[in-house]
Amino acid sequence: MNPPQLRVLFSCFFLLTFCISAQDSAPSEAKSITQNTSESDHHKTLLAAVKATEMEDILDKSGPFTVFAPSDAAFAKFSNKKMQQLINSKDKSDLKSLLTYHIVAGNLTASNILKAMCRGKGKASFTTIQGKKLVAHMEGYDIVLTDPVGNTARITVADVNQKNGVIHEIDSVILPSQM
Repeated sequence: MNPPQLRVLFSCFFLLTFCISAQDSAPSEAKSITQNTSESDHHKTLLAAVKATEMEDILDKSGPFTVFAPSDAAFAKFSNKKMQQLINSKDKSDLKSLLTYHIVAGNLTASNILKAMCRGKGKASFTTIQGKKLVAHMEGYDIVLTDPVGNTARITVADVNQKNGVIHEIDSVILPSQM
């Protein structure tokens, strides 16, 4: 194996170990994505977007889904003002596009992402329910997502299991297109 392949293999091993330990601190797996998000102290903006787009029932009763959930700090970094405009707008299409770009159909655990990256020589692509792709790669020990605009988001908390999927908290908002 060459050095880049060894680095990816080592990173995969490290993250698998991290993900296994992260599962121990997960919220209730008996609750849905919507229920656990509503109980979170640092996903209030995400919950407001879900409610504004009337996606509560989908994320409560359907699935499984993988949600790359920006924290409130990530939304603040993006722009609290822009988010409030999107949430309060009569036309929710941009907000729904933004929100659905953070969701992938299926139960995509961190180990699944790592396996896909190992098969993809360090990169993996996932199609969101919005219809556009996210690309995952490693930077050091972090799984990083890149959107079509070039923005990146790191998974800061992995594998928060829900009864209808999994949540990975991310540190930035990712965009399906320039907003």
